[in-house]
Amino acid sequence: MDGGNPDEFWFCVRHHRVETTENLCPAKHRLGPYPSEAEARRALEKAEERNREWDEDPAWDDAARNDG
Repeated sequence: MDGGNPDEFWFCVRHHRVETTENLCPAKHRLGPYPSEAEARRALEKAEERNREWDEDPAWDDAARNDG
């Protein structure tokens, strides 16, 4: 079994479902672990929020870094 604590949850990006240690897809297909099923269900939304924050963060301005 490829998992950890039975109280952890993952989100499978292949099947778009929340998984537990009882039904895990390979690690390459999942995000997590998350402490609750609700947080795992929000995995893609949370990733999108983080990507947007990083895209808008002036400290991570790749265009400015590549100009130098």
